[in-house]
Amino acid sequence: MRTLESLEIIDNRITTFQEDFLKLRDRLTHVIVGQDDVVHDLIIALLAGGHILLEGLPGLGKTHLVKALAASIDVSLSRIQCTPDLMPADITGSEILLKANHDDDVRIDFRRGPVFSSLLLVDEINRTTPKTQSALLEAMQEYQVTCAGVSYHLPKPFWVIATQNPIELEGTFPLPEAQLDRFLFKISVNYPSADSLLRMIDISLDDEPADHLATILSSNRIMEMMQDAKNVVVSDTTKRAAIALILATQGDNAQSSSLARQHIRYGSSPRGLQAVIKAARIKALSDGRAHVAIDDIQDVALLALRHRILLNMESDLDNISVDDILQQIISSWRKS
Repeated sequence: MRTLESLEIIDNRITTFQEDFLKLRDRLTHVIVGQDDVVHDLIIALLAGGHILLEGLPGLGKTHLVKALAASIDVSLSRIQCTPDLMPADITGSEILLKANHDDDVRIDFRRGPVFSSLLLVDEINRTTPKTQSALLEAMQEYQVTCAGVSYHLPKPFWVIATQNPIELEGTFPLPEAQLDRFLFKISVNYPSADSLLRMIDISLDDEPADHLATILSSNRIMEMMQDAKNVVVSDTTKRAAIALILATQGDNAQSSSLARQHIRYGSSPRGLQAVIKAARIKALSDGRAHVAIDDIQDVALLALRHRILLNMESDLDNISVDDILQQIISSWRKS
């Protein structure tokens, strides 16, 4: 049984978490104008320890947002610009042969690639080949890179934030389902409003605000916040509700929704269930609660599941979107 003193400590940690969450959110929304929802969702995924896929047109501030984030939490940032000729070794690193000037001895040395940073920005990930895309799989899942049978551990914390253009298809290589499943969230970056564009002119016309940001939360504090999330209570009732939602996305399950049977070829994987719970814990803490509510599950479900759903061919040909189907499934699940 928890004592009053321990309950007070828990309350203080929740309050501090919420304050730091809002502090980081406010910092980024002042730099990245008109993308408040994107910033909020990005921070949730970050604190849940997940990788993030940002989808949006060029020029909407995706790269600038990641730079501002790295500066605000004092973590190392590397950026990869994906092109069709990018090779796996350009991401992970490679072995090179070294020889001293006055010595016949030679040795093989592993030169680390840009993946060895806490925050890796992969710009236009769908512009590089599947072979190169797959170089990120081990890093994203196992937090290590293997070269010539030797494993090299990545720094902690470690996140991959990838961007892609939703409308350009020529010269692109769509991410396979196994790769998409490694991303905790897929966040859509929408076009800003007229008022936001006006503010953007005042803030960033002649300068890049992210280049001058000071740290407001240390990387150690971010790690503490990530650890706090593991102590959030998820009741059996909430777990079963989340499971029911995942099963409702399956096209051939006894608990499938009618929409899923009609439109979905493959539903969410079990990793999608984990993503929903992890993100819901952060959502609860950001609202000042030490337990996950059904509303938290609902709020993060679309972000965590939209890239894990594969529609059948007929629905694709009818231009039915995954988001539309998922939103209807979530709405029906919430009423049940």
